[in-house]
Amino acid sequence: MPPHIALLVNPHSGRRRAAVLAVRLKEALRDAGARVHVYTGRSAADSRRMARLAAADRPDALVAVGGDGLVHQALQGVVGTGVPLAAVPAGTGNDIVRAFGRPRGSVHDTAAAILRGRTRPTDAVRLSLADGTRRYFLSVLACGFDARVNERVNAQRVRVGRAGYVVGLMAELRSFRPIDYEIDVDGRRIAEPGMLVAVGNTCAYGGGMRVCPDAEPDDGLLDVVFVRQARLGRFLRLFPRVFNGSHTGLDEVVVERGRTVTIRADAGAAYADGERMGDPPLVCEVVPKAVEMLEPTS
Repeated sequence: MPPHIALLVNPHSGRRRAAVLAVRLKEALRDAGARVHVYTGRSAADSRRMARLAAADRPDALVAVGGDGLVHQALQGVVGTGVPLAAVPAGTGNDIVRAFGRPRGSVHDTAAAILRGRTRPTDAVRLSLADGTRRYFLSVLACGFDARVNERVNAQRVRVGRAGYVVGLMAELRSFRPIDYEIDVDGRRIAEPGMLVAVGNTCAYGGGMRVCPDAEPDDGLLDVVFVRQARLGRFLRLFPRVFNGSHTGLDEVVVERGRTVTIRADAGAAYADGERMGDPPLVCEVVPKAVEMLEPTS
């Protein structure tokens, strides 16, 4: 039997770059002898439904061609099934791809790596929301200042990449007030005002911001980074250190590690894998080796 590959595509991702890349990858996979079934979602919910349909057909791999949001939807379909997941970047952030290795070489090299089928057992994070909803994420959950910046960026009529994030950041600084947090990490409690909290399975979010620089996606633990209350001027000066991960040595930053993290706060919506999740309270639980991530290079 030839290998069976499912491609999950967001055709609008990366200014429609994903649609072009998916066609080229489909042709390369078929040239290599694979059976390829393409699933196209019209929305996040539709992509999630398509991912579950694809995984139920037990392909040799589910390949998400798009950004972190599409990989997030694909994860909902494959977690716990044993169906390998591959991420081929065609979005703006691509933090999940960075964590597991960006495909190198031509599209035929990517096809060859997919068909080779070498995988890395990887943890996922089960997120439980107040309304009983459960979702899984692979990278980082953000709650607080950075999540509110995300809200502003998503409301922009025209997306302009990193510049749009800076515009949203400056706008949020004018109105942001510290948030009263109650955070529980395996029974250890943090209860004080703060600027943000991040729960990381991998190290980065927001297009390369290394908010949880020491997080490893296969160690069975979550990294928690909490930024205490700070004057906005001081916060504005320290925030750029997130891009190289040096912020964790600052007095304003608390770093914890554990298997279960509970967050209570009047902080607005949390984001995970760049996708809007919902308001606290919320619970993050690591699920060790819940997904097989395909290694993207030959």
